[in-house]
Amino acid sequence: MKWRTRLCERLGIELPIIQAGMAGGITSPEMVFGVSNAGGLGTLGAAYMKPEEIREAVKKIRANTDRPYAVNLFSVNLTDDFERLDEVQSVLNPIREKFGIQPSALYRSPDLFEEQMTVLFEERVPIISTAFGCLPERHAEKAKDLGMKIMTMVTTVEEAVEAERRGADVIVAQGSEAGGHRGTFDVGKYPNGANVGTFALVPQVADAVKVPVVAAGGIMDGRGLAAALSLGADGIQMGTRFLTSIESTAHQAYKEALLRADETSTQLTKNFSGRPARGIRNSFIEKFEDSGVEPLPFPSQNTITNDIRAAAKRASEAEYMSLWGGQGLRLLKEGQTVSQIIAETIDTAEKTIQERFGI
Repeated sequence: MKWRTRLCERLGIELPIIQAGMAGGITSPEMVFGVSNAGGLGTLGAAYMKPEEIREAVKKIRANTDRPYAVNLFSVNLTDDFERLDEVQSVLNPIREKFGIQPSALYRSPDLFEEQMTVLFEERVPIISTAFGCLPERHAEKAKDLGMKIMTMVTTVEEAVEAERRGADVIVAQGSEAGGHRGTFDVGKYPNGANVGTFALVPQVADAVKVPVVAAGGIMDGRGLAAALSLGADGIQMGTRFLTSIESTAHQAYKEALLRADETSTQLTKNFSGRPARGIRNSFIEKFEDSGVEPLPFPSQNTITNDIRAAAKRASEAEYMSLWGGQGLRLLKEGQTVSQIIAETIDTAEKTIQERFGI
């Protein structure tokens, strides 16, 4: 079958599959260029990376592929609010005692967006993708001048229309099944994110905009690709599916937790970061919920829990890690390379379309 959809034409890729830009040191350069070399679009999740770390990763990606790739950043106002710090620390400090660590004397969330964007412009990254909002106007204009493409993640039709108006070349429609942080623009308006399912969201977004639409959220294999195309999407984005790949730098305890989990294991929580994200329910989430204390807003909650998450990784203790994952966890496999995942997805999609529709 020919898979050259509008998405492929717009981004210059062979196959309509995007690997999500998962932040937090999961999307290694090897994952990114592996997906791109396999015909899809690899994405570096760079939201928490220092500018020079992004530059180093981009150079490694570029040295290993001549195909398009993307870099994903958070486009959001990062203003700290530590007004209730003592209250939240009363919940976190007993957990710190478990790991033998002390709270910091000073907290401040880094806002590196301008410096990160400078690196992306200097390195002429071919595709910039954003979560939590659209690329600011002046950055969007510069990206266009440099020939870069812009990809924006959305969770409502209203956000999709705004993203197109503000220059998005591709829109990723994220359903509530998606793992991790989704792209809801205004968590004041939607405190738990705009929780519209993928099957409901994608056709409505496809009807509302003219640019290519990518379906995301709970899609784990070629059946999801076939379904997305039938809903009016031009391709798919998968994140969770790549977490257990060989190229994934997710902690081994994290991978094992994902492989043990099922479709009922995840929930939306603000307890790790202050912004709604879907992950496997564990002891950290439960202890925070049981306390009755509200987490701080993003990014402050993310900042003050960072030491606990880091200690949990050092101890290989998944019960206190942020185990982001979507609702399709039974479909995960281990021991596959990203190129094998891409090939299997396309093969399954072709068989599904042939068997179901006789095409």
